[in-house]
Amino acid sequence: MSAPTDSSRAQLRLRSIAWALGAGLSALVLGLPFGVEAALRAGGCGFFYGLLAFHLQRVDPDDSHLQAGLVGAVCGIHSLALPPLSPWPLPSPWMQNLALVAPTVMMELVRAWLPLIGAALVLHGSQVLPRLVAARTTTIRQP
Repeated sequence: MSAPTDSSRAQLRLRSIAWALGAGLSALVLGLPFGVEAALRAGGCGFFYGLLAFHLQRVDPDDSHLQAGLVGAVCGIHSLALPPLSPWPLPSPWMQNLALVAPTVMMELVRAWLPLIGAALVLHGSQVLPRLVAARTTTIRQP
């Protein structure tokens, strides 16, 4: 196996930054309906997701479960930055209070995760679409 040249390393760096910026900008735009702060948080998480996704794609491009796990991990990390919706610990009876706050917590998590999930779909869709077009044009040309 030959050592990578400086030009190939520079090209990989540029592609890595392009993935990061693509995922970050997608998450930022998709997060804008939820407010500027939510969009900025989603954009930052999307940026780091793009960096990780690029390198994961280089290591094992066919492992979609690992890619999905990466999206889940970044969404989980993003959730840690959310402000608390209810004082903790919950007052007694805690099961009843937990049932009251659970729908609000789930909706906030969905709102936080949607831009990141959308950014992952945009990023990977942009990688799959050229392959599909190329495959379709080669099958059309063959007799």
